[in-house]
Amino acid sequence: MRGAMTSETPAPAPQPRRAPAWILMGLLGLSVAAGVGWFAAPAGTSAAKGGTDTTAPTIAELDYTLKDIEGRDVRLADYKGRPLLLNFWATYCGPCKTEIPIFVELVEKYKDQKLAILGISIDDSVEDLRPFAAQYKMNYPVLVGLGHDDLMDRYEAAFLIPITWFIKADGTIYLKHPGGPPSSNPKEWLEQQIHALLPAGAGRP
Repeated sequence: MRGAMTSETPAPAPQPRRAPAWILMGLLGLSVAAGVGWFAAPAGTSAAKGGTDTTAPTIAELDYTLKDIEGRDVRLADYKGRPLLLNFWATYCGPCKTEIPIFVELVEKYKDQKLAILGISIDDSVEDLRPFAAQYKMNYPVLVGLGHDDLMDRYEAAFLIPITWFIKADGTIYLKHPGGPPSSNPKEWLEQQIHALLPAGAGRP
């Protein structure tokens, strides 16, 4: 999916990973801070061209198994058939700390619609994740991404965080969003994307 220009209020700049490539991280952060938001267009559209893209929607690759903070296996594929957010984050990431409380609220609000949010930490240890999850009262699966470089590469979390992928119940990718939600009204923006994931006619809170 191709990035597109946006007039949204700029979100907080994505955070670089602890890994190398600091020059690239800095350039990406400056682009966001300057108002050049890097948003992916919804599946089936081509915002960059200003017209309709006839390319088939991209299906999310969910054939991965990660551990949660209790050491249990969690298969991403088990969440097929539900509206799904894959949020790649880290405990040291400022924008991540801003959006996590909103995710906590939205998971509860949209539980009847079976909304699933998976918080995939890119490189934190379990020892760091447990107290963090308790402090932020995270009510959705917190998964250990450390060592899963193939997953990070697949979902473009190898270079900047947070990055959130919005996936419809049929498995198609609706939106890729690097950075936190726009700062003007982050909860409202996230809810708009969640509504787009729900099947037509689905009841909303």
